[in-house]
Amino acid sequence: MSALLRRTKKKPADRVVTLVGKPGCHLCDDARLVVSAVCEETGASWVEKDITRDEALYKEYWEQIPVVLIDDEQHTFWRVDPARLRTALRT
Repeated sequence: MSALLRRTKKKPADRVVTLVGKPGCHLCDDARLVVSAVCEETGASWVEKDITRDEALYKEYWEQIPVVLIDDEQHTFWRVDPARLRTALRT
């Protein structure tokens, strides 16, 4: 298999998790706790984006918040499973 076709496995510390939510959202509060804990455990970095301050995010994800992205690709929405997030960060 050529080097171009092989998928390079990233280290969790090289991954970026984005939590897309909004203020006053209880599911977003729950997701924040999970994302924070898993990222601290794995060494991944994370950022939070407010859907009410970004029109593009609002249009794309309004009905799904909270949404979790890994390296700008959607991982999950509504409820964040810590084991699934941990596994995704390690693959």
